[in-house]
Amino acid sequence: MSVPKDVIEQSLDTRSYFKRRNVWDWSWALLVMAATTTAYVLYGQYMGIYDVMILFGTGLGLVALGWYWKATRVLILASAVASLAAIGFYGDSLANAQQNFFLKYLLSNQAAVMWMSALFVMATGSYLLGLVARSDFALRVGSAMTWTAAGFGLIALLVRWRETYLAGPDMGYIPVSNLYEVFIQFAVVTALLYLHYERRFNNRTLGVFVLASISSMVAFILWYTFDRQAHEIEPLVPALRSWWMTIHVPANFIGYGTFTIAAMVGVAYLLKARAERVNPSGYLANRLPSREVMDDVMYKAIALGFAFFTIATVLGAMWAAEAWGGYWSWDPKETWALIVWLNYAAWLHLRLTKGWRGVPLAWWAIVGLFITLFAFIGVNMFLAGLHSYGEL
Repeated sequence: MSVPKDVIEQSLDTRSYFKRRNVWDWSWALLVMAATTTAYVLYGQYMGIYDVMILFGTGLGLVALGWYWKATRVLILASAVASLAAIGFYGDSLANAQQNFFLKYLLSNQAAVMWMSALFVMATGSYLLGLVARSDFALRVGSAMTWTAAGFGLIALLVRWRETYLAGPDMGYIPVSNLYEVFIQFAVVTALLYLHYERRFNNRTLGVFVLASISSMVAFILWYTFDRQAHEIEPLVPALRSWWMTIHVPANFIGYGTFTIAAMVGVAYLLKARAERVNPSGYLANRLPSREVMDDVMYKAIALGFAFFTIATVLGAMWAAEAWGGYWSWDPKETWALIVWLNYAAWLHLRLTKGWRGVPLAWWAIVGLFITLFAFIGVNMFLAGLHSYGEL
């Protein structure tokens, strides 16, 4: 399996990190920090010190992301331009969503979510066609659709952010506060993380497995929207009106996204292992990446997710101390978050210290996703506690 040319060039370049930056890199940095500074000038009076730190930290993070992964520059710029256009179309009234053509059919939160959902499902089909028909063109189309769907997901979140402020003077909040909003984030984060690994390992044949999981998220979003009217904007409970939410929730979902990818790669690994036993020259045995590559993807995904989930858990404890007066209360959500953390800590421990590889860890990654999903959704459905504001 070949490695992308840009990845090879980066690994061979011995110059210092900043000396490797070209004029386009520095132009990107200037553009992002100019936009960040503009946001501060316009809205800094409404921000506390921590909000300002998050704002500029996000700006620096976007600079670093654009330097590391140049394709994200197009995604970020396109999403930002489209979102700003939507904000302009809204003016000062949510009612314009039904009067403006672009808002109604393209750029409002609901319209963007519908486009995102359709594109993710079509991307799943395209990846499947590419795998079954051995069509590199279909795989490339699936990849392009995944990028576009992720863009619409970002637009949906950014525009909803503005919509929450238009819904009422005391209702504005960052849109990561309920299951409808976080499932959109979940789908986008998982898609982008997958696209990163797709580029890193220069192979698209795992796309159908990961996109199938994202399509299941889309099914939940659509059910939650049409059956429960979850897209309606409602006031936040007092505990969620905190700057902690802007860093705790995204960190959590980077973990959830990588755990999802690891589980779906685990499914592919088991299919490959079985195919090699039954018929070493068969279709899946030859079409899917090598088991060594898939094992490496699982490890890298879980290691990254574990790091972010650990950060999110620590941040959550600090938020709990501020909101409820204690770092830990053995609330069902907290308890299951600890179970998730211990599960992946054990996975990494056995791989790194005992040398476990292959089928056992693939099964473990799959089971781990079900544990994670129960901690994320099942607790909200079946157990009551301090986090009951996220219930279905």
